[in-house]
Amino acid sequence: MLTSGFKYTPVSRLLLIFVVLSAIVASITDTKYYFYIQVVPHIWVWHQFWRVLTWQLCYTNSTEVLFAALTFYNLRIVERLWGSRKFASFLLVILPYTIFLPPLLLALVLRPLSFGNINYLPAGPTPILFAILAQYHAAIPSTYRYSIGIMRSPSRSSAATSSSTVSQSAAAQFTAMRNSTVALTSKTIYYVFAIQLALSQFPSSILPAVVGWTVGYAYRNEVLPGTSWRVPSWVVGQKNKKPTVETLRRRLEGEDRGQAADSDHNGVVGTGLAQISEIINRRT
Repeated sequence: MLTSGFKYTPVSRLLLIFVVLSAIVASITDTKYYFYIQVVPHIWVWHQFWRVLTWQLCYTNSTEVLFAALTFYNLRIVERLWGSRKFASFLLVILPYTIFLPPLLLALVLRPLSFGNINYLPAGPTPILFAILAQYHAAIPSTYRYSIGIMRSPSRSSAATSSSTVSQSAAAQFTAMRNSTVALTSKTIYYVFAIQLALSQFPSSILPAVVGWTVGYAYRNEVLPGTSWRVPSWVVGQKNKKPTVETLRRRLEGEDRGQAADSDHNGVVGTGLAQISEIINRRT
């Protein structure tokens, strides 16, 4: 789980490369203004509905690229846990929701409720990132915990006080420090990167983060349709394992027949091999 690099995580590696390269290309070609959405004038005045399909293609500033790249790299552990096939299927299933829900909520709900003050949707795949983060939060346990406390330095006047007063002051200060302790885990730094991304263009950047988190949990709780669907194995570079399993099954059946001819315990052997064959069938 803690292996460094992108071993066994080709989809996460592709996501990270896409985030960085798309931002570089948009910067070089000076096309960043094509990706973010302003309901007025882009949608209601100029009718540029194609922006609904392109707003997740790239981030438009270097800070967002940095924190998104760090977060995608740290979340690659979800792909190791699930496998590349399920992870790719998850991304494809949630893609329509992460594309269409934020612009629709902005145009039809948030902008009218805010009297036009919230009119902007920042570019970038933030909903996808937070959907993965929801899986990380639910499925990956923390490896260690630690606490941070704040202790005030003693004042200069304490040097002139009696020893009993100093002891009482130190005890009171230690108690106050324990009360002001903040408990953290090994996962905290990953949440910090994601929160920084969600607050990068506050308040507009909150919407895609909340939508992504909600969609991620909806997928996990099997609320969304298609949660059991999987992409073909060749999509993620995996070979079909059925021929290998069929070969193993035939080998077990052949050994079963050979042992049945020479052993009085052929019934026990056959039962064991039948159970193994049933397990293989379930895996396929």
